[in-house]
Amino acid sequence: MTVSDMLRTAALASKAWPYEEARKLLKRYPALAEGKAPDKGHILFETGYGPSGLPHIGTFNEVLRTTMVRNAFHALSDVPTRLVAFSDDMDGLRKVPDNVPNHAMLTEYLGKPLTQVPDPFEKYESFAHHNNAMLREFLDRFGFDYEFVSATERYQAGAFDDALRQVLRCNQAILDIMLPTLRKERQATYSPVLPISAKSGMVLQVPVEVIDAEAGIVRFEDEGEMVEQSILSGGAKLQWKVDWAMRWYALGVDYEMAGKDLIDSVTQSSKITRALGARAPEGFNYEMFLDEKGEKISKSKGNGLSLEQWLTYGPEESLAFYAYREPKKAKQLHMGVIPRAVDEYWQFRGNYAGQAIEQQLGNPVHHVHDGKLPEGKLPVTFGLLLNLVGVMGDATRDQVWSYLKNYVADASAQAYPELDGLIGHALAYHRDFVAPTLKRRAPEAHEAAALRRLDADLAALPADATAEDIQNIVYTIGKDEAFGFAELRDWFKALYQTLLGADQGPRMGSFIALYGVDNSRKLIAEALAA
Repeated sequence: MTVSDMLRTAALASKAWPYEEARKLLKRYPALAEGKAPDKGHILFETGYGPSGLPHIGTFNEVLRTTMVRNAFHALSDVPTRLVAFSDDMDGLRKVPDNVPNHAMLTEYLGKPLTQVPDPFEKYESFAHHNNAMLREFLDRFGFDYEFVSATERYQAGAFDDALRQVLRCNQAILDIMLPTLRKERQATYSPVLPISAKSGMVLQVPVEVIDAEAGIVRFEDEGEMVEQSILSGGAKLQWKVDWAMRWYALGVDYEMAGKDLIDSVTQSSKITRALGARAPEGFNYEMFLDEKGEKISKSKGNGLSLEQWLTYGPEESLAFYAYREPKKAKQLHMGVIPRAVDEYWQFRGNYAGQAIEQQLGNPVHHVHDGKLPEGKLPVTFGLLLNLVGVMGDATRDQVWSYLKNYVADASAQAYPELDGLIGHALAYHRDFVAPTLKRRAPEAHEAAALRRLDADLAALPADATAEDIQNIVYTIGKDEAFGFAELRDWFKALYQTLLGADQGPRMGSFIALYGVDNSRKLIAEALAA
């Protein structure tokens, strides 16, 4: 059995969620098992994006997770795939986002298609073009293989015209699906079709009468006048649940995931897709990211982390790792989760090589790197780096490397390029988030006695003492009843608070070895003098 055959066999049984999702597509097209593609020649994955606000990590997360399912499918089948990143940029501007400039100007364009709203940042031809550019920069930075599709371009080019005619033919069936889900007052004005006014350029929310489905002609009231207008080639767009279904129908979408808040929308759009004569895509509903307060991240509020913020304080793979894990569990997404994500990523990466293939397929780093893990190891944790930088204060990268040589014999940026990158992240994270919170306290009497004992024991250590030797000293002191610590953790907490100025900290043996015995003794002397 070849390596590829072994991988496919293991993937068919793997409980890792990307493989579970990919197997849905095998059931969708039984002929895939024989290597036969659907009539269109490929499997189509889609992600959707509403460019009414600046993209955030939640947006990136959906493309990343979809890509992981796509990669998992490649392990199961040789049939080609495509990934479309669709921007609903013909939607009308409903409200002005909080986190953009020129609010007064944008207010004048409420109701206009996003591609007709000026860019408040004054860089692109429209607000949608600005946000689309940010989305593509988002995705390109991570090397995603995708095709960007603009709703405006497709509508105006007539690419959706056949699908729009089908929507008009099925207008009553769509109303029968949607009207029972709406409030009575909304039912009175609801229409699957949203004409774009030739007078004002607004996306109109008005009742629409189908006059000629084949010609695409509808009748509606516009500023007190009854108008007959073609909805083809950009003359209208669709209500978004109908629009979503139309895209699935027109493009032949096979897989699209969505947030848990869109479960009802998926249900209604799936019904509409079937009414149009097509099959709704496979997919699953993931839980939403929350901010530090436990509130849902919103594009308009701008209360989530930006991609740039995460990448200032942690590497790209740590973000992908965090997004992979437990997609059906709500997780907070704020600055405080970055250090742990970095260290857990490296922990899983370090375990990968020694695992059986079944375990590797369930290892998050397999999906972060599509099974092609980079070489290299990390001799210290990110948490330990943060503690080192914390006691160094306003340090430089070179100064950090000089301390690392106390702990790592061949410490250099050339030998450990990924560690060099983490040093930059640690310096930035410490500067912006840790330093303002650090405050060393004076030790209590019994703690001071324990610190004096620690200082004496460190002074007596041979030059070749290891981190484990130091850790044993720390443990011994903490367990010594003479110093009066009720629990060992009370001793560790005292060390963190008096030496590092924090409530939590690293394995002290490793830290002292890294920082150096002499420098650590200076810390103890400073604490005893406080």
